[in-house]
Order: sequence, then C-alpha cells, then structure tokens
Amino acid sequence: MGNEYGVELGDFLRSRRARVTPDQIGVPTEGTTRRVPGLRREEIAQLAGVSTEYYTRLEQGRRHRNASVSVLDAIARALRLDEVEHAYLIELARGGSHGGERHTLPPRPQRVRPELHRILETLDAATPAFISGRGMQVLAGNRMAGALIADFDALPYRERNFARFVFLDEGARDLFPDWYRVAEDVAAGLRLEAGRRHDDRVFSELIGELAVKRAEFRSLWARHDIRQRTHGTKLLRHPLVGELTISYATFSPCSDTDQVLYIYSTEPGSASETALQLLANLTAGPRRPQLNSMENLLS
Repeated sequence: MGNEYGVELGDFLRSRRARVTPDQIGVPTEGTTRRVPGLRREEIAQLAGVSTEYYTRLEQGRRHRNASVSVLDAIARALRLDEVEHAYLIELARGGSHGGERHTLPPRPQRVRPELHRILETLDAATPAFISGRGMQVLAGNRMAGALIADFDALPYRERNFARFVFLDEGARDLFPDWYRVAEDVAAGLRLEAGRRHDDRVFSELIGELAVKRAEFRSLWARHDIRQRTHGTKLLRHPLVGELTISYATFSPCSDTDQVLYIYSTEPGSASETALQLLANLTAGPRRPQLNSMENLLS
C-alpha cells in the first residue's frame, strides 16, 4: 500500500479529534490548560478502549493495515463520526490490507449508456437533469440543466466539471446566493472521493488546480470534512427568471457506481415552479443531450 492512505488517515483522524470538545464527553477543563483543540490522543484512546500508543501509531498512519474493524468502530464512536465518516475511516484504514506497493491500471474512461441519455431527453421538457462522473466531471446533461446551471456541453471537455464551475467560474457566485455552503458541499464531496482516487491522475490534477487558484478551496480542503449529498435544496438567483428554490435527488446507475444522475425539481404550485417553467419557455429549442464523443472518452 502506498503511503497516501496512511497520510490521509492520520490527517482525517486528527481533524475529527479536534472537532470533539471535552464538554461533549464530560471531561472537566476548569483550572487546566489544554494545548490542543478538541480531545487529546489519550482521551480518544481511552474512549475507544485501546492503548494510547496504539491510537497514536494509527493516527500517524503507521499501523492502519492491522486495525480490525471492531477497533475502527470503537474509534468512530469515540470521535462521534457519522455514517459517511465511519465508512470513510474504514476505507482509509483497510484500503491497503494487502500491503506493499500497489499496481493499478488507470481509471477506465466513463461513458453514459444510451438509455440514460434517453432518460435525460425525456425529462428535458421542464426537468433539469445531468450525469456526473469521477471528480464531478459532467458527462451528460439535458437542455434544461444547461439553461438552469451552465451549458457544460459548450465548454472544452476538461472544463465540464461541476467543482471547477463552482470554484473557478465567477458566474457560480452569482447563481448561488449561498455560494459558500455550496462550496463546502463540493469540497467535502471531493474529499470523500479522495479516499479511493490516489491513483487517479486527472483527479489529482483537479485538486491541485483548485488549491492553487482558490484560497477558499485550500481552506475547505484542509478541514478534511466529508459529505455525501443524496438529496436537498438549493437557492438559485437566475439571470433570466430571478430567485427560485430547487430540490435535487441523486441516483447511481448500477453499472457504474462512479456515475451519479442528478434530477432537479420544484414544489408544485410554487413561485419556483412558475419560474422554472418560464425558463423552459424562454430557452425552448431543439437540443439533445450530447452523446459520448471521442473527447468524452478522455479521462
């Protein structure tokens, strides 16, 4: 196993340990000086029922291959991890269970199946929908998605990326009034992917580019927050139809768990529904979701 998992595991554990306060576990702090934010290593070790030396080595990434699931479960409880964080901890700690240097093939190019393109086309009358792949790369989208968010098909393939749009396109800050919350979700979603993308050159280049170009991304990336959004709402301020609240839900096609289908909707009878229908009327015209072309096959 490469050292990347060990480094990421140590950083993640330290960031989660700093988040848990002594008050949350009933540790008295009056009259004491604490030099670290959150809990000390020995406090987490005690809560998890392991030795301080064992936890320290784990946090330093020097003993992750030998950590049992039961120990990781106990540490997850001590750190008050949620379900997604718990799974991420196990993925990092057990990712190199075979040890040694890893030899993996480059990620295979992603293609959107024809039937999924037809679904996008069927929804196109008034329902924005798109499919993203590894690293939030936008693989396909319908006309309404382009009208509501951004026309990714008009961009060079490398730039058809939702994370790149949020952090590097100034239009995203106008489109999302609560831009920072959206940025937090995007950074946390990328951090979740990072646990299984250490061999993905394109993903590493994306993270590097965002970190170099945007201080906000560097700050959010350093927090090691992870998040998996399967549904929710977003407030948009659209240049053509004004403010509207959009609900979204995500689905993963069974044949490719790295692909995610996003479908947007509005509350029936709401002003947002009226605004979305107006947008559909204003942007009506013949446009099919772009099929996989040669440039779409590049990863």
